[in-house]
Amino acid sequence: MTTIALIVAAGSGSRTGLDYPKQYFRMGEKTVLEHVIDAFLTHEAIDQILVLINPADTELYEKAVKDRDLLPWQAGGNTRQQSVLNGLKALTDLEPDYVLIHDAARPFVSTDLINRCLDALKNGKNAILPALPIVDTLKSVEGPSVTGTINREHVVAAQTPQCFSYPQILKAHLDFQDQDVTDDIALAELAGLNVDHILGDPLNIKITTENDIKNMSQKSLTDIRTGLGFDVHAFEAGRPLWLGGVQIPYELGLKGHSDADVALHALTDAILGAIGDGDIGTHFPPTDKKWKGASSDQFLAHAASLVQKRRGKISNVDLTIICEAPKISPYRDNIRSTIADILSIEENRVSIKGTTTEKLGFTGRQEGIAAQAIATVRLPE
Repeated sequence: MTTIALIVAAGSGSRTGLDYPKQYFRMGEKTVLEHVIDAFLTHEAIDQILVLINPADTELYEKAVKDRDLLPWQAGGNTRQQSVLNGLKALTDLEPDYVLIHDAARPFVSTDLINRCLDALKNGKNAILPALPIVDTLKSVEGPSVTGTINREHVVAAQTPQCFSYPQILKAHLDFQDQDVTDDIALAELAGLNVDHILGDPLNIKITTENDIKNMSQKSLTDIRTGLGFDVHAFEAGRPLWLGGVQIPYELGLKGHSDADVALHALTDAILGAIGDGDIGTHFPPTDKKWKGASSDQFLAHAASLVQKRRGKISNVDLTIICEAPKISPYRDNIRSTIADILSIEENRVSIKGTTTEKLGFTGRQEGIAAQAIATVRLPE
């Protein structure tokens, strides 16, 4: 018995807000398409995998699949139905017994679900639909009006892989290729095949909208990192005082090569520490005249951009400014909102505190200001 997985990956995914097809969106170390392919590639009962793509996405596809052992890709059509027919035709020389047709936008297909689909086929069925019962109450509507309640006991939510006897589904596609349907089971119904359903998998969700992409991004950021930053600058006359990106009215400023914003320096080092990418001096050497008098928000924004390049997210930052004077509390909210803007995160993810050393040490003697920061960053595994 030969079983082939047919993966439909020719769509544009226009509703996701991405500027490229959703099947090439990265979830951790793999794209959505790679997760799907590997689920079937590692299954012992799947003999071959054929992926249907948009030829315009060839470069994205080749980069994603790398050296995986797959059948040569086939071009999809203008609709999902046309794409699947192209794929089924491409398999005629292989004469498979079964074909499992799966949407590339469902990256969480499990070994258990594939097993149950195959078991149902081997029990003599020609068409198997994995589906979930509906738990919400269903209503019929006309415009703004609710017109009735639908009996949910007779309704299920269809999933993929939809599984078939290969000769039967090929014939159904050929016989009804002029019909406009949204899935392959609908063609099996038109062909008069006896369609059975099995219990689907609640985790086998389909990525469709921009919110789905956001949710997937959050779920993939499971590598939690914490970084610590600390910095000190002495007071100096004749300079403005910058703390947390905010100019503070005070008779003294801070001494340094840049604007000497001790708070942003500590925070920059905390983020760099969380991603293991050196310190502020590594990226902005004090010996470089380019950074003389530079605004330190550039340093913090750069650290944030490095997190983004790693497809990560800054979860929260906690900054403590240590000095006898000036008082931090009158400027806390302004500093908080400024840092949130620089990092492009919500204000409730930024904590700003001011404290003293009870007149002990150099800060107690009002010789300068120290700052300590902790940053938590979420990265893909």
